[in-house]
Amino acid sequence: MSQPRSLERLRHHYEVEKELAARLRASTREERPVLFQKLYQELFDRVPDHPRLTRRVSPEESQRKVEGQMRLLRPFLKPGGTLVEVAPGDCRLGYAACAAGAGRVIGVDISDQRLEADKARAPSAFELVVYDGYHLDLPAGIADVAFSYQFLEHLHPDDVRPHFDIVHRLLKPGGWYVFDTPHRFSGPHDISVVFGSELVGFHFQEWTLGDMSRHLRQCGFSTMQAIKGGRRCGAVMTAAWLLVESITGLLPRALRKRIADRLFQSVTVAAQKPL
Repeated sequence: MSQPRSLERLRHHYEVEKELAARLRASTREERPVLFQKLYQELFDRVPDHPRLTRRVSPEESQRKVEGQMRLLRPFLKPGGTLVEVAPGDCRLGYAACAAGAGRVIGVDISDQRLEADKARAPSAFELVVYDGYHLDLPAGIADVAFSYQFLEHLHPDDVRPHFDIVHRLLKPGGWYVFDTPHRFSGPHDISVVFGSELVGFHFQEWTLGDMSRHLRQCGFSTMQAIKGGRRCGAVMTAAWLLVESITGLLPRALRKRIADRLFQSVTVAAQKPL
């Protein structure tokens, strides 16, 4: 665990990330593949006490994280099927999916973030593809399921639709995109929350279930299932959660936040490509 930081250090982190995020928000599509990596590195250089640098993750904590993500994925994994994981980080989830019976797991990321020890133990069924975030040279209809975790909030607003178009293209008919991203009602979920209520850091947008339902339809997905408590909801329960969310959204901000902290920490859903 990282040590608590002083208000002064939190303010420094906030101001640096706000400055860098503004540069990224104003960037062009052509600039972003290089700028994204450059600005994150500048953030870590200027904020050496950033939690991502100081947090010590134990093997037990890492295993719990993988097990939690596998609970989301397992109902959608087919024995011998193909999984595409977007932004896999250390790739340990992909390795676990191979062990669970996936025939092929393809991680796609803008860089290889694995430790050397993790690279050395990669299963034969696992492949990492490094790309620029826009042009992914994989065949259409290759995946039975796609997965991302705490990723969508980092996309530039102009890159959200292209991302979903890529995933839609990669999925087989009837394939599923399973993902988790912070919920707007309980946010902000980045450094913005310390000094305000507006997103000014590297979370460019945070969603609601309703937002996501509409967006998925626009992107050509036919079905959205909410996932609550690690369990997928059917059509009736998904509709019920959408109703609860819409009522919560009418409440004053302070009350909405208190309720959302209990009910809506994330938007965790599975979206199906039409058969």
